[in-house]
Amino acid sequence: MLRVHFTAADLARTRIADGPDPLWETVLSVHQLTEQRPDPALRAWRTRECGHGRAALRILRPVMPPRGYFPDFLTPAASLGGLESGIDAVLSTPRQRLRAELARLVERATPPAWMRPLAEGEPESLRRLGRALRAYHASVLRPAWPWIGRRTEQDRLWRAQTQSVAGTDAMLRTFGSLLRWRPPVLTVDYPIDRDLHLDGRGLVLVPSYFCRHLPVALADGSLPPILVYPARPPVDRDTGGAAGAAGAESLAQLLGHTRAAVLQSLGGLCTTSELARRAGVSASSASEHAAVLRRAGLITSTRFRNRVHHSLTPLGTALLAGDTVPATA
Repeated sequence: MLRVHFTAADLARTRIADGPDPLWETVLSVHQLTEQRPDPALRAWRTRECGHGRAALRILRPVMPPRGYFPDFLTPAASLGGLESGIDAVLSTPRQRLRAELARLVERATPPAWMRPLAEGEPESLRRLGRALRAYHASVLRPAWPWIGRRTEQDRLWRAQTQSVAGTDAMLRTFGSLLRWRPPVLTVDYPIDRDLHLDGRGLVLVPSYFCRHLPVALADGSLPPILVYPARPPVDRDTGGAAGAAGAESLAQLLGHTRAAVLQSLGGLCTTSELARRAGVSASSASEHAAVLRRAGLITSTRFRNRVHHSLTPLGTALLAGDTVPATA
């Protein structure tokens, strides 16, 4: 279990990142390519991409094991500014930190021969790592970046809008059971038991496509606090075709046509009047249906001044997407 401890200053400094972090997506996608039992949702991507970037993977896999510890220097905060900013920060890692983190990595395994000069900060070994990061991104991640961005952007906008309208407390509550917010502590299911005290630094929440199950944090609590979490799947209302029509009809049979239309009209954060306009019903009808959906755990509602803002919960998103498990799974 990971417990993240907030102060009032931390709430003021907590934010959603502007988009996916290219180096976190690199590490987490390498994990997916090496999983013995991969996520079924990524089967097509694995089939397509496993033949790409093999030379880069020979360098990256030993430093990015899918279980246990991997070095924090591979995912610097600078990579939120883009791939090249992140790689520059990786290549500028102080020798003492390289030595300490790589020593921790190889405590239970015999390292490849090239890792020793890397731990000593040998320039050519660092450049080799940088080339592998660039090559992997170009061959494996760049072709997939549009759909990586599609999922993470909808998630990011929803949570950022909630924070802008209703505050950080309301935004943290949008995560439901994935990140459990009980002020002043955010509790996260985690492979090890630890406490992270933000101490006024705030927290950057980073939506990720390849983070598929549990959120991930840096191992070193003294580094700028980041929590990478699985972005919820986007809801595509304009699916078209027989499958889309069948899904819409099934939802209508479950909830009733009007209530299904209200649920399908939710996207991002919207007020009751906006919800009524989208669904083509009166404001009072939209409010009544929203109350039923809220009691069912499909939407969440937050009052801000004289308006109520509604958004989908992970369960509501899963229902619309036709998932058999919640969107946070």
